[in-house]
Amino acid sequence: MDLEKPPPRHPQDPAPEGCLVVAIRVPVRIVALVLVVPVRMVWDALVVAGRFLNDTVLRPVGRALLWLGRAVFVWPFVGLWRYVLVPVAKGIGWLGNVLVVLPAVWLYRNAMTPVGHACAWVARGIGAGLTWLYARGLTPVGHALLWVLNGLGAALAAIGLGLFGAAAWLARYLLVVPARWVYQWILTPVGHALAWCAKGVAWLLGAVVTGIGAALYWIARVLLVLPALALYRWVLAPVGRALAVVGREIWDALGHAWRIAGRISLAVGRFLASLLRWIFVEPVRWAYRTVLTPIGHVVRDAVLRPAAEAARSVGRTTRQALTAARDSVRQARADFRRMLFGETREREAVAARGPRGRETRTLGSSTTALTKD
Repeated sequence: MDLEKPPPRHPQDPAPEGCLVVAIRVPVRIVALVLVVPVRMVWDALVVAGRFLNDTVLRPVGRALLWLGRAVFVWPFVGLWRYVLVPVAKGIGWLGNVLVVLPAVWLYRNAMTPVGHACAWVARGIGAGLTWLYARGLTPVGHALLWVLNGLGAALAAIGLGLFGAAAWLARYLLVVPARWVYQWILTPVGHALAWCAKGVAWLLGAVVTGIGAALYWIARVLLVLPALALYRWVLAPVGRALAVVGREIWDALGHAWRIAGRISLAVGRFLASLLRWIFVEPVRWAYRTVLTPIGHVVRDAVLRPAAEAARSVGRTTRQALTAARDSVRQARADFRRMLFGETREREAVAARGPRGRETRTLGSSTTALTKD
């Protein structure tokens, strides 16, 4: 019998789920997957578009705006601070030191300090004089006045003590003794009676209030608390537990569906990328490599290069023709000038003073007039 018992459950192990939870989980996950897959695919498409937009547009624009902001706002203020405000502040500080601090220090050392020492010496002399006057003059006078006042006070106290004793005896037997008798034999019994009556009335009121409070407590308990407790215990708590189970399952289903939708979206994206590659990119690449490149080479070798050679030859021929025409025009202009003004007389050649050719001057072959052989 011990072998047929299930093993004990660990406290951290999840609680066993019932058939109701399993029955709710499967359709909820199916519905959530159907609803979440389009949302996840749209989300992934927006993420890809956002990344592409961020990499191609927003980041370069942000860097340009950052550089522009630095060029417009930061660098002018840095230059103003470094090359204007700091030198001006240093100059103002130097001027303040020269015009204010140094004169003030000199005035304090050479003028105010001696005057202060003189004033302190005068004040010490005045204080010593006042101390001597207090000790030698005012103190004896004060002691004498105090002795006189003490004597007058003692005399007045003796006279007032006799008058006060008579007044006290009269007040004791005319006021205190009658008042004590009235308090002891009239006010005290009346006060005790009134206190006993007040205690009885307070006990009666307390009993009435306690009874009314108990009645109201039981009425409220029977009419409000017990129905509310029954409603919470037998209606709201089960409904809340059921809603909690449903909500937890919906949340788990949404998370599971979101992950599955991510994988589906990734697979669809890869499929679309592969499809786009095989439909557009690979045919274009194949056409470029196998068709357009040989055709371009043939066109370059058969058409463009001969056309370029022909254009260069035409250019050379045109330049030669223009050169010949320019020479003919120059010759005709020279013949016309010769026909009008005659032959121009040629200038006589002047012997060169320096050495001809690439010969260099040496100590043995000088070309000057004084050392020439």
